Amino acid sequence: MSGAPAVRIGLVSAPVEDGVSLARRLVEEGVAACVNLLPQVRSIYRWKGEIEETDETLLILKIAADDSSGVVERIAALHPYETPEVVLIDVAEGLPSYLEWVIESTRGGS
Repeated sequence: MSGAPAVRIGLVSAPVEDGVSLARRLVEEGVAACVNLLPQVRSIYRWKGEIEETDETLLILKIAADDSSGVVERIAALHPYETPEVVLIDVAEGLPSYLEWVIESTRGGS
């Protein structure tokens, strides 16, 4: 979509007990415009040679693309995991007014 604001979706998994506070902090700091939390996510993964199974919350962040490295660094600093899941996906298209709102909200706007 030509001329559309550059927005990314971030996927971050977190312990259930930390999801809300992490999401709130990212929005309060202007790192993310909005964070949706999907509860009751069961993650199965290999960590340090062992298969782990953990109940987590999946955070879906809406962020400005031009500050993605800062977002990744901030999540890493706030997250309780040694190596948190942080995956960023470019938004190809969306409602222009929503995409503008995401950009404005991460730059101290309302």
